Amino acid sequence: MTDIFHLENKIALITGGASGIGAATARELSRAGAHVLLADINLAGAQSLAAELPNASAVSMDVTSAVSIAAAFANIPRLDILINNAGIGLVGGIVNTSEEDFDRVIDVNVKSVFLVTQAALPLLLASYGSIVNIGSAAGTVGVKQRFAYCTSKGAIHAMTRQIAVDYPKELRVNCIAPGTVQTPFVEGYLEKYHAHEKEKVRAELVARQPIGRLGTPEDIASLVRYLCSREAEFINGAIIPIDGGWTTS
Repeated sequence: MTDIFHLENKIALITGGASGIGAATARELSRAGAHVLLADINLAGAQSLAAELPNASAVSMDVTSAVSIAAAFANIPRLDILINNAGIGLVGGIVNTSEEDFDRVIDVNVKSVFLVTQAALPLLLASYGSIVNIGSAAGTVGVKQRFAYCTSKGAIHAMTRQIAVDYPKELRVNCIAPGTVQTPFVEGYLEKYHAHEKEKVRAELVARQPIGRLGTPEDIASLVRYLCSREAEFINGAIIPIDGGWTTS
């Protein structure tokens, strides 16, 4: 543990904590001294990761269900940090996005942040806590054939700013907007939509980020840790890109 960005004695809940950015964030916050609650619909995956960490517990949670969320929070007496990370993607423009698929993306990517944050708010206000929402570069710029996904991530950015305005002295809420990150999420997209040309499309994903590589879950996790730390206490209501220069080009 370094001398800065400590999170000792903090309790952090991470939605979608069993894999990808969520799992990397769990490892990073655990390294910083936090006790980590891995909230995921994939309870077995969350339990497996929790067993690897010195201070971690798995929490069964369907982030689209108020009942499931309430049941989880009934066993959480204190909370200092909330990471709203759970999310899904969808390929398609406005013409070929079905109402059912649109609703699913909004439920998982947007409504979940509303439901989980609302449930966590009393605990976070009691601890002068910190919220980090995982948005996306797709919430800042248009991405071809990502109508529902861009819509959902733009909403996350707006929600972050609005909560920060309502609670400027009681808690901190910020949003990280990653570019394309090498995760099972991206691998699933390549396999589903581009199985016959995975490496070609992967190269295209790399090329749109001027730095010349995809992000890593650890890149994002490091920024999450900083934003939750005492050293970041003057940062509130911010949407912070971490995208290899994509949105500046």
